[in-house]
Amino acid sequence: MKNTENNRIWLIGCVGLFVSSYSDVEAATEEHPNLLVVMADQFRGDALGFRGKEAVKTPNLDRFAQEAVVLTQAVSGYPVSSPARGMFLSGAYPHENGVLTNCQSVSAHQNVELRQDLTCWSDVLAQAGYATAYIGKWHLDKPYAPYVDCSNNKGEMAWNEWCPPKRRHGFDYWVAYGTYDQHLRPLYWNKDSKRDEFYYVNQWGPEYEADLAIQYPDSIRSAGKPFALMVSMNPPHTGYELVPDRYKQEYASLNVDSIARSLPSLMQSDEKYIDLFKRSVADYYACITGVDEQFGRIIRALKENGQYDNTIVVFVSDHGDSMGMHNNIGKNIFYEEAMRVPFLISYGKQLTPRKDDQLLISLEDFCPTILSLMGFQQEIPVTVQTRDLSEQIRGSREKMPSSQLYMFYGAVNETGKNLTTGARGVRTLQYTYAVRYKDGVITDEYLFDRKADPFELDNIAGKHPELIRQLRAELKQRMETVHDPAFTILK
Repeated sequence: MKNTENNRIWLIGCVGLFVSSYSDVEAATEEHPNLLVVMADQFRGDALGFRGKEAVKTPNLDRFAQEAVVLTQAVSGYPVSSPARGMFLSGAYPHENGVLTNCQSVSAHQNVELRQDLTCWSDVLAQAGYATAYIGKWHLDKPYAPYVDCSNNKGEMAWNEWCPPKRRHGFDYWVAYGTYDQHLRPLYWNKDSKRDEFYYVNQWGPEYEADLAIQYPDSIRSAGKPFALMVSMNPPHTGYELVPDRYKQEYASLNVDSIARSLPSLMQSDEKYIDLFKRSVADYYACITGVDEQFGRIIRALKENGQYDNTIVVFVSDHGDSMGMHNNIGKNIFYEEAMRVPFLISYGKQLTPRKDDQLLISLEDFCPTILSLMGFQQEIPVTVQTRDLSEQIRGSREKMPSSQLYMFYGAVNETGKNLTTGARGVRTLQYTYAVRYKDGVITDEYLFDRKADPFELDNIAGKHPELIRQLRAELKQRMETVHDPAFTILK
């Protein structure tokens, strides 16, 4: 493990000093713009100030929403970290991309990690001559013994792992880690680090990552290339309390009891989950406000550099956070708190800002959609199984999706293909339908009318057999289309 300060000096020296504006950069053409993706982990879709639904402060995202297409129906089809990220990059579902569940030492025995031989959107852009960069959380490699000596690898499971260059899917600039939840003292590997050469930073992770993101475009200006930069911030992931005090002060007077009482999906939970929410929500919001500030810094730098109008900017999350609602601590479930994610996208004058409450876009649709928006529709990999919704983002109402998939992969065998235990579902504009199954047999069925029952408290599956029949047929058709090996459960 190298000394922290030496690594920081080396890193900054490689990146170059930040220049607030310049005019001699050869910008990308309108057909092939720059790309900036900022992904925050475990950020609920309604936890945005401009949505007016949660007592959270996001002034920078509020401003950005005025310049962006805001996709309020966006969800994560498999709302847990590694599977969501694998689909986001590859546009392939877990049974094809290899990420059947979170990457950790137990699932490593089933070879759970992102397939190296898949072509992701980042590979396409690298092959097209883009300068590509990844900063922050990756979480797509299986840990192996002897495990990296860090806090996330103590105990029953190891989580954090180095990503070797051959597995970085076209990303050339690299300051990243697998998964690591010590947000106030994060660790990273840079581009040339070996597995045992990680370094720690005594700075809140999102702030450090924003520093690097601000510097990156200036570091490549002499190359005259467009850039594709993904910044993956771990907060507001658990470890909520590991956030600078200046953000905590924003919520010092938050009435957590009142907020809790306003959430029927929380108040019907066991007392331990209500207590968890009350202990956590202020710090969760503090993390979000901190992420918001760092996102704002990156956007200001792009504008000062004259690159903002020719850069597609995306703000998104890998999944939401139940935080005790529906007796669920985190994610990995079909309720709105877990599935819904923020999805905001701007592209200068090429996209007209608006709020879109109708487009049923999923996180996994990102790969084909972004390649089309960037002018690479013909280069969408043949392995992509998800939907190109670029025209719908531009405003077309033709061929609007009728549903979004929900999935959870349970027990798997050594090949990762015999998926006989888990859950599947579909989400429409009005309904959420899901089934749980074990050993190939459905054990539980759920149906929620979110218009009549927005907190999803009343399971009406036994009251509407015709609607169940229709939604089950929709689910089976979707599963068959993507060759989901679990489709046989829907006999």
